[in-house]
Amino acid sequence: MARGFLISTQTKNSSHFLLNSISETSRLTKLLYYPSSSSLRFSLSPPPFPPRFLCSCCSHLQENGTIDMSVHSEAFAKRMAMVGLKPHHRIVLGVSGGPDSMALCVLTAAWKTNNLGNAAQKNEFVDGLLAVVVDHGLRAESKDEAHLVHRRVTSMGIECEIACCEWSEGKPKQGHLQEAARQKRYEILQSACIRHQIGVLMTAHHADDQAELFILRLSRNSGVLGLAGMAFVSELFSTCPDLSAEASSNGLLLVRPLLELPKEDMYKICLAANQEWVEDPTNRSALFARNRIRMILTDLASPIFRSELQALIAACRRTRLHVDKICSNLMHQAVTIMPEGYAVIDLGILGPSELKDIVLSKFIALLLQFVSQKQRPVRGSASKLLLDYIRTSPCKTAATASGCYLCPAPGSKGTKVLISCSTDAELTLELLNPYSTEGYNSTISKEVEQIVANGRSYSDQCPQSMLGVQFLNLASSDSVLAEAKREGILSESTYKSIISLRRAESNNFKSKTNIALKNKVEHKVEYTASAPSEVLHPEKVGYFMNRFIVKWYLCKQNAYTSYFMINSNQLQDFGEEICNFCNSCVLGHDQMVRVRYMIDADWLYLATLSKREDRSIVHEERSLSVESRVMSNINLCSTCTKKSAERALLLLKSIPVAARRALPVLVNVDGVLLSIPSVGFQHCPCLVASAIFKPKVPLGGGYNSFL
Repeated sequence: MARGFLISTQTKNSSHFLLNSISETSRLTKLLYYPSSSSLRFSLSPPPFPPRFLCSCCSHLQENGTIDMSVHSEAFAKRMAMVGLKPHHRIVLGVSGGPDSMALCVLTAAWKTNNLGNAAQKNEFVDGLLAVVVDHGLRAESKDEAHLVHRRVTSMGIECEIACCEWSEGKPKQGHLQEAARQKRYEILQSACIRHQIGVLMTAHHADDQAELFILRLSRNSGVLGLAGMAFVSELFSTCPDLSAEASSNGLLLVRPLLELPKEDMYKICLAANQEWVEDPTNRSALFARNRIRMILTDLASPIFRSELQALIAACRRTRLHVDKICSNLMHQAVTIMPEGYAVIDLGILGPSELKDIVLSKFIALLLQFVSQKQRPVRGSASKLLLDYIRTSPCKTAATASGCYLCPAPGSKGTKVLISCSTDAELTLELLNPYSTEGYNSTISKEVEQIVANGRSYSDQCPQSMLGVQFLNLASSDSVLAEAKREGILSESTYKSIISLRRAESNNFKSKTNIALKNKVEHKVEYTASAPSEVLHPEKVGYFMNRFIVKWYLCKQNAYTSYFMINSNQLQDFGEEICNFCNSCVLGHDQMVRVRYMIDADWLYLATLSKREDRSIVHEERSLSVESRVMSNINLCSTCTKKSAERALLLLKSIPVAARRALPVLVNVDGVLLSIPSVGFQHCPCLVASAIFKPKVPLGGGYNSFL
């Protein structure tokens, strides 16, 4: 089937307009427009810059004042090739209407149409390109602004849709507004990609954004890996995993092709294409850290300062790329992931004493993030303690860090370390829509895999000289700056300016000193219902701790089959009554199940069940009514339960104790154990339960590139 979107003849503009606007020599007309209904300024002229503001494409201005777009077009095409993207790939653009995203629209549409030739000019919209405008609903004029941007983007020959944020728990407070808006925006953009079966999302982050992030992280004492900033390419993973059997672990590719271009180039690209843009007033508010940094950087942005700062960021990115490659290789060689959701590190293969601190710290952090599925970094003293722990051979003690429990792997004599999910974390069970991602992977997964393969191939061909290693031995941001000055990356004046910037922002940053201590769950020996749990109704699908897909249902056929295997000559005498009784014996008539972690009492309960004598003597029960049997608590499926418990105990013995405690189990409202799906235990033959280890984020955090 041909790729592309629905084509209509009812349009005034097409991609032909875009090609003409770029190819024609544009006059730099200055036009200011102040709409009466909005406080925003829509402008064809860039805002006035200080005399020292760097313009990296000033040399591209021709003598008559026009802009040579071929330079930007060629650079953009090269970046797309580095990603592994080709013009036929379908892409979603995140568009705000500002100069950055409008420039991204111009360059992407031109890249696609130039490579597709005259075919694109026959359609209303550029083939395989969708822009999504997110209306956050945080300003009174946001709706009108979104519709204005929609009209402008569609006039460029790009299909566009508006998505509105729904703040079900109320709009975010001022201090968290930008962070909450960003999170909501990416959720909406991911949803649009899944809905349209598109595997690539592009945003318009540029070099100035990288500089702001560098100073922001510098003020928070980030190391060299954090100072590398935003990835050129990374993977986004849906909160709802694909439930299909053939689903792969691929997420959406988030691509930032403009990271090497300064902000001023965004204005120039829009001017060259005769495109208007929107200036968001919140970007000028000093309440937000990024805005404060942006305004200070503008004052300091001499050509020398800007070029040296970007050179430092590039050096950090090369170091990050080098470390990521080493960690990826180590993950494949030294780590084994078990289907029960825990990991085992072979210390002999890993060779922790041979690895630099920066590499080993990143390796451990990635592994802990995978096992716990909590993407919080390991920092400070915790990171140092983990380094010492992994380097102590043989491993003889246990440790807890970042939502994980580490201990020597059983039978390894300390040569291997087991990492399991800690049970101290707050339980989460997210209900999933089994149809929300149906067909997603089957449509785009292979395409994403091919794009990633192309990108890896390009990265592997980079000469080794590009993989800078000058920062591998540096532990702090101070040492990074000092080394950059020593290596000649930073001049004395730029070094002092960056130190001043960091100091100013550090003073504005108030760290949170009150850390909420969570109460740990105490596993009691007696069997009780006190362990925290979450409700899961029959035939619903739950995502337990972002790690296990859990579901259950009742199947009468299972009860008939189990009972027939034990008492085949009596089946006809009980018939439907078996299922009715079996369901009510442990589930209860409300048929409510709760999901929690396995506790030590579950093991003891299984041992009790496995030793219980079968008191369900058929010839003594036949004279009783079903109601009498229930009232007398006579369990017709006790033999099935006993055998299931025996099998489960054998399987559990092969799973380390620490890993057992992270397994999901099903209990009834009274806390009685119903099922341990991972080892096939069923208290009732009618109950069919499953728990599949399917982490939200794969080992290593997914594909990323810092080229």
